[in-house]
Amino acid sequence: MVTMRDVATLAGVSITTVSHVVNGTRAVAPETKTRVLAAIEATGYTGDAIARSLVTGGTKSIGVAISLVTRPYFAELIAAVEDEAAKAGYTLVLVNTRDDAKTEHDAVRTLRSRRVDGLLLTPSAGAGEGVLPELRQLGLPTVLVDRLSVNQELDQVGPENVQATSALVRHLAEAGHRQIAMITGAEGLATTAERVLGYRLGLGRAGLQWDEALVASGEAGLPRLLDVPLLAPTAVVAGDSTVLAGLLRAARARGVRIGTDLAVVGYDEVDWADLVDPPVTTMAQPIDGIGRAAVRMLLARIADPDRPAETVRLPPTLIHRQSCCR
Repeated sequence: MVTMRDVATLAGVSITTVSHVVNGTRAVAPETKTRVLAAIEATGYTGDAIARSLVTGGTKSIGVAISLVTRPYFAELIAAVEDEAAKAGYTLVLVNTRDDAKTEHDAVRTLRSRRVDGLLLTPSAGAGEGVLPELRQLGLPTVLVDRLSVNQELDQVGPENVQATSALVRHLAEAGHRQIAMITGAEGLATTAERVLGYRLGLGRAGLQWDEALVASGEAGLPRLLDVPLLAPTAVVAGDSTVLAGLLRAARARGVRIGTDLAVVGYDEVDWADLVDPPVTTMAQPIDGIGRAAVRMLLARIADPDRPAETVRLPPTLIHRQSCCR
């Protein structure tokens, strides 16, 4: 096996110099760097992906920066991304952003140090003032996934949120509900804002009044809504799968019977939705389609860095079950 020492010997430099060229840890004189790169190519040194990238111009790897703790469906998303990337001969380098802007920034820098050819990012609430401007400035091929930005300078793919949430509200209204509340996902996320907008749109289409008091967030949201008799809803839209799970826990703790005392629908399909009693009506995101479209979009960006930025929204599917009947 060819080693870094072999490269150093052929180039007539120290192993440390080869390491600096490979890892970009210190500036090296241009003529010295040229000799090292020539030695890497001549010896076929493949000690790591970075060395290969210096010769080939790419590592055939895609960085994926995503929060692994907040959304259960992200595992399915990653599986679709990995399968689509493998078809094109790419491997994944996965980092956990924890939905924290600083951790996200550090994670993206880690991926850049690995010289990934492109990046798939599910941005945190603070990404707009943090990592996104840096990515645009650097020109690293990037696709935003799931949570989209109003800024059109980056490629992005995710679910359609506004019309889909409006459809959930309309579904409840058609079942006879007139006091429809919403418990939202995390504040500051594009998905949360878009789904709240869809909720308001759905109310308007059903001829119902918007009342800010009927919008809450987190697991404490349901008790707050139920503790105001004049406002107590007969139906609730859960803004995402995490909210839905918290809502069901809160309802059980209060002795509220889902589907009888309170209708519930949720944005996001979950694998247990048809296992609870009653099974829960959900709006299922096209997760597999989003993951595969994101990879294809990123590969297109890598191949043509100057192509116009593209935004793709894929429609979710309403899965009707028994949690919203009166």
